[in-house]
Amino acid sequence: MELIISNLTKTYPNGVRALNNISLTIPQGMFGLLGPNGAGKSTLMRTIATLQDADLGSITLDGIDVLKDKQSVRERLGYLPQDFGLYPRISAETMLDHIAQMKGIGNKAERKDLVEALLNRVNLYKDRKKGLGTYSGGMRQRFGIAQALVGNPSLIIVDEPTAGLDPSERNRFYNLLSEIGENTIVILSTHIVEDVNTLCSNMAIICMGEVLMQGKPKDGLAMVQGKIYQKAIDKGDLDQYRKDYHVISTKLISGKLSLRVESEEALDNGFEAVPADLEDVYFSFISKKVDPITI
Repeated sequence: MELIISNLTKTYPNGVRALNNISLTIPQGMFGLLGPNGAGKSTLMRTIATLQDADLGSITLDGIDVLKDKQSVRERLGYLPQDFGLYPRISAETMLDHIAQMKGIGNKAERKDLVEALLNRVNLYKDRKKGLGTYSGGMRQRFGIAQALVGNPSLIIVDEPTAGLDPSERNRFYNLLSEIGENTIVILSTHIVEDVNTLCSNMAIICMGEVLMQGKPKDGLAMVQGKIYQKAIDKGDLDQYRKDYHVISTKLISGKLSLRVESEEALDNGFEAVPADLEDVYFSFISKKVDPITI
């Protein structure tokens, strides 16, 4: 099973081109879509989820034309958007039962079994009678996954799912997504590199509506391995270093600015060669499109 996106283009009425000839092949498993805020990730996710139309291009899911046969896609789709509304006084149990009815599960006993199984799967069964408005951020996200799983979807889209979660909630969410991704296409749209590094066997980096890189994380690492150098400098010297070197990222540590620089040639002048990580891959590609200081 594959999701194939070909030459997808979307321009909004204000003239902003959110997607510029996007082409991606997304196989079964966890697929990470990395990019800064405003890169076009949410526009792409909403288009795949049949919530908006593209201007040009095509999307197929296991032979289904996503842009034309929207109902067939919706029957196979689970979607957890970045911001999703909840009825605060309704319990998780009641809300999932309602969603199951909307998905066409008419048998009451079947719905009851399904709701119980989903709540157990996302570790919310003991909290099933509580109003959704009382849930923590991590519980809300786990409920969001539960509602996305109603109907046994073959494609699940999660948009910025770990933003605002504490480390323990994020780990629980990682484990849940990894389990789901064993038998499903799961698209994880995020600007958090750690999410992709932890979860995804395939990935793409997009910026300003364009695909800059796609492949396996290890393929991206191979592109920059041996080319990353680090140095701590005074903040006031940054402009000069940016003129002399390809600075891909900066981080303030104990009052000093730590530079990460990409170079094909060995560097001295106080630079230290360091092992590349997936964040370096991300910034290497993004810095070609966007000023690294603004990333």
